[in-house]
Amino acid sequence: MSSPSLQTIGAIKSYHHQAQHLVNNYLLADPFIPYTSVLTGIFLCKVVYDLCHFISNSHSKTYIILTKIQRIEWNNRGISTVHALFISALSLYFVFCSDLFSDRWHNDLVVFRSSRLSSLGLGLSIGYFIADLGMIFWKYPALGGLEYIVHHSLSGVAVAYSLFSGEGQLYTYMVLISEITTPEINLRWYLDTAGMKKSMAYVVNGVFIFLAWLVARILLFIYMFYHVYLHYNQVMRMHIFGYALVFGVPAALGIMNLIWFGKIVRGVKKTLAKRCEC
Repeated sequence: MSSPSLQTIGAIKSYHHQAQHLVNNYLLADPFIPYTSVLTGIFLCKVVYDLCHFISNSHSKTYIILTKIQRIEWNNRGISTVHALFISALSLYFVFCSDLFSDRWHNDLVVFRSSRLSSLGLGLSIGYFIADLGMIFWKYPALGGLEYIVHHSLSGVAVAYSLFSGEGQLYTYMVLISEITTPEINLRWYLDTAGMKKSMAYVVNGVFIFLAWLVARILLFIYMFYHVYLHYNQVMRMHIFGYALVFGVPAALGIMNLIWFGKIVRGVKKTLAKRCEC
């Protein structure tokens, strides 16, 4: 096999340089990040949807016997799983590992801090919420009822405000950690659809849903409000709309989380009771 010519190598380097220029000066340039990240998030949702369809159609015996709407939901849950893994990992990093929102290393107000990466992550997440809302409306109510529309709308508005204003990004990421429960919820649906509702995997996943929900959607919300209490003098300096979102959106989502948590507890009790009877 002949080695690439100098002209070919030069062309590759030229394309690489142009790609770097595009990313650094447009995609990751501060004025463009809010817009390019949202559009990229929507585009990536389409890519993940198509990949889920291709992989499942080739390797899953369950997928090929599903109805059309079940296949759409299967692929759509693949998108939400990928988004949840990405945004929850990024959120955990910013809230507990990064110095960006640390009180120890910065003298400026924590409610006004942001970075390229934090803004990029929020933009990608908004792209997901827009795409998923579009899917829900398109196939309403097959992919989710009114509660999903309310949840996604509240989340999307709060994340969008945080991205475009630069305010309250720490609290936005605290709330987004709750997405860590989404993969377990989706796995429950996949196991049920595959006829594995009576399997041990289904039971174990149910216990994980209970624990993850308790930590990420109940206890963490309490911690978030405690953090707001400690930094209330800073929160008061936010725009009135941002101030309202810091209290209103987590409170509304928290109530929904408590309602869903009650259903999860009843479901776990019912499943464990059936296992004990066997």
